[in-house]
Amino acid sequence: MKVEGKRVLVTGASQGIGAEAAFRFAAHGARVHLVARSAELLDRQVERITEFGGSATAHPADLADGAQIRALAEDVPAPDVLVNNAGVGRWLFLDDTPADELQAMTAVPYLAALLLTREYLGAMRSRGSGWIVNVNSPVSRLPIPGCVGYQSSRWALRGLTASLRLDLRGTGVGISEVVPGKVSSEYFTNNPGVEERFPAVARMIPTVTPAQCAKAIVDAVEEERGEHLFPWQLKAFEISGRLFPGLTSYLAWKTGTHR
Repeated sequence: MKVEGKRVLVTGASQGIGAEAAFRFAAHGARVHLVARSAELLDRQVERITEFGGSATAHPADLADGAQIRALAEDVPAPDVLVNNAGVGRWLFLDDTPADELQAMTAVPYLAALLLTREYLGAMRSRGSGWIVNVNSPVSRLPIPGCVGYQSSRWALRGLTASLRLDLRGTGVGISEVVPGKVSSEYFTNNPGVEERFPAVARMIPTVTPAQCAKAIVDAVEEERGEHLFPWQLKAFEISGRLFPGLTSYLAWKTGTHR
């Protein structure tokens, strides 16, 4: 799908991967709708895009709130491309995680992607076109110790993607899952302590930038690519996990966080 002239909605677009993805879609000629909780940060991104000559609109919304998801869907017509990128959560042992924080980590990214996609899917099916991108985490492929709530939500997002892929066959609507390795974004500043929980074995995977992630997202849409894990070292670990699950799991545990 060529994105020029298309309507694109990007969640988690106030900073990091989402902001760069919105900018890159706009640079390719798309009309971009940016969604995040912070109106101030969204306005900065809209200004950045419009100064570049692109088309962008801000839509402040808390996607942990189902009512705000419905309001967003009423405000923005069904996009040609929906990028489910919003995600929150610290990496904690289950019994160290407050119940309300577990619910928040389930609400975003998983329930936010589930409910927002549901709002738009009927219109996409009816017109016989559209593309959905779910931006996921490496922990959806390679379980590590000490992040049960966050990890569970990411596996749920993976399940949503796989389920939709089957349901959408032959409808003209497609879906991609983009899974970068560690990203040099504000996520680690916003979630103190996460970076220290990376298993030593995972530190062999190079860090990627939000701009590299944005390129992967736009390329996935234009190339209609079902899945993209990068960099190649992450893909190698993912293959290792499928071929040698016991060994890969042991290394993640051995070099990971312990009580």
